[in-house]
Amino acid sequence: MSKSLARVTAALADAGLDVTILEMSEGTRTAEDAARAAACQIDQIAKSIIFRRVETGELVLFITAGGNQVDPKRAEALTQGTLARADAETIRTVTGFAIGGVSPIGHLTPLRAWFDPRLLAFDHIYAAAGTPRHIFGIAPVTLLRLSGAQEAAFTL
Repeated sequence: MSKSLARVTAALADAGLDVTILEMSEGTRTAEDAARAAACQIDQIAKSIIFRRVETGELVLFITAGGNQVDPKRAEALTQGTLARADAETIRTVTGFAIGGVSPIGHLTPLRAWFDPRLLAFDHIYAAAGTPRHIFGIAPVTLLRLSGAQEAAFTL
C-alpha cells in the first residue's frame, strides 16, 4: 500500500469510519474517469482543486462537485488573496499527494478548505483516496466535517 493511500485509510479509520477503498483498474485521474469507474453522476465526484495564494505562497483547497469549476473571482474573495494554480511539486510536498490522486483528507499539512454545496445534494459521493486509481465513497456531510472545510459558493 502506498504511503498516500495509507494516510487516507488512517484518516478514515481515525474518524471511526468503516469505509472501503475502491481500486479502479481503469484509473480515476479525472472526475469523468472516476464517475465512469464508480458508475455515478459526475457531480458525485468530489474534486480536490488546490490553488496557491500569490501573496503568501499558502496552498488552499476547494472541494468541488465533478462537473463544476472553481470561479477564480469567488475563490479569491473567500481566500482574500490573489490565486494561481499550484504546481505539482508543491502540491506533492505540502499535501503528500500527486495530482490525479489528491484526497480531500489525509494531507501532510492541513490546508484551509472550502466545500461546494452541490455535493450536499447527494446521499453518497466519491473522493480520491491518495492515488490515481483509488477512491472512497462517503456521505458528503461526513466529508465536509472530516475535511474541516467551510461550505461556500465558489463555482461558476
